[in-house]
Amino acid sequence: MLSIKLKFSLDKFRLDVAVNCIHPVTAIFGPSGAGKSTLLNLVAGLLRPDEGEIIIDGEVLFSSEKGIDLPPEKRRVGYVFQDDLLFPHLTVMENLRYGFDLLRPGDRRFKVEHIVELLELCQFLDRFPGHLSGGERQRVALGRVLLVSPKLLVMDEPLASLDQGLKDKIIPYLRHVRSDLGIPMLYVSH
Repeated sequence: MLSIKLKFSLDKFRLDVAVNCIHPVTAIFGPSGAGKSTLLNLVAGLLRPDEGEIIIDGEVLFSSEKGIDLPPEKRRVGYVFQDDLLFPHLTVMENLRYGFDLLRPGDRRFKVEHIVELLELCQFLDRFPGHLSGGERQRVALGRVLLVSPKLLVMDEPLASLDQGLKDKIIPYLRHVRSDLGIPMLYVSH
């Protein structure tokens, strides 16, 4: 379960959130400028709330009252951005293994081969991102995030730049993540 209770201000913008996410997928939607991406950045530790707390499965990621503010790399939050943000000079396999190889073996929940199979990436492993379609790049980005064994997956409109046909191909993979891997998600869309 994810519990978020926080306040954040930037210039004239003010975000005040109090929610307990008890379902496997929590959708966040609203118009541009409503604070959807800001909320994800706060949960991931890319921004710091003014006050409040963020708790995942009983682990406090942030608490202004307790003086806790885990850095992003300690939060175990996997972030899939609207743009795939793959390393263009690395092959698909090297992109997938990037964070995985930095984890201690005991912290790894998944095997590379399992994620490659789940996301149907076998035929692309030796290719560079510039030689992949948009949907293929998004699957690689999702795989790279999954291989860091996150406790929570936050997704900031990861399908927005894809056409409907590619979206229809990616959505089943997200269902697999939810049902087969059991990783809760915060999913932003407008």
